[in-house]
Amino acid sequence: MDFSKFLYNISSVPLNLLDESIPKSKYVPIDLSESNQELKAIDVSLVSEFGQFINNYLKEHDAVVAYGGYLEERNLYKRSAYFNSQANQERNIHLGIDLWREDGTSIYAPLEGEVQGFKNNTNYGDYGPTIILKHNISGVTFYTLYGHLSLASIKTLQIGKTFKQGEKIGALGDAAINGDYPPHLHFQIIKDLQGFTGDYPGVANKDNLEFYKENCPNPNLLLKF
Repeated sequence: MDFSKFLYNISSVPLNLLDESIPKSKYVPIDLSESNQELKAIDVSLVSEFGQFINNYLKEHDAVVAYGGYLEERNLYKRSAYFNSQANQERNIHLGIDLWREDGTSIYAPLEGEVQGFKNNTNYGDYGPTIILKHNISGVTFYTLYGHLSLASIKTLQIGKTFKQGEKIGALGDAAINGDYPPHLHFQIIKDLQGFTGDYPGVANKDNLEFYKENCPNPNLLLKF
């Protein structure tokens, strides 16, 4: 089975992670790759500077949501030993799509699913509070991951809880809880969780990229930006 084609064919219209009343004209793509010269002028390790960059970008483009980042090679992760713990194995290739908006923003299930796991991943630069949903569509099982949420999003959550499509699953956390980033959602599709619960790598290195490209296909197959 062509998994990417299957994902794309799940819906003929874009699936929503944020309030569906936000017009798509208010979404703008953003480049956070190491090749973006504008990023080199700021210290992305300082959440205040990074956050101001995001906010200015949204204002300049008359937008309320900035999105992007799948397979983007980023310098953002150099600040944390969590992504650089093995010699010559720097993890800096992003495996999800990020949606940048203010903390407290509600996040909705794009598809019906049940909670496979949840966890507060507290490493510096990590996801912070995270939820993983399990989906079964036409006999095909796969997972979606939601990172950088608020603590309240997982406080009373239970494994196996079912969320209907369009039901609120949580809200974005602030820098104090979300791994020290400006508020945003990390959304990722995962074919095989490989035994993880409430966590899964969201950044890869070049050596294992081909595996992760297959196991974590482009979320835009569902979101259709």
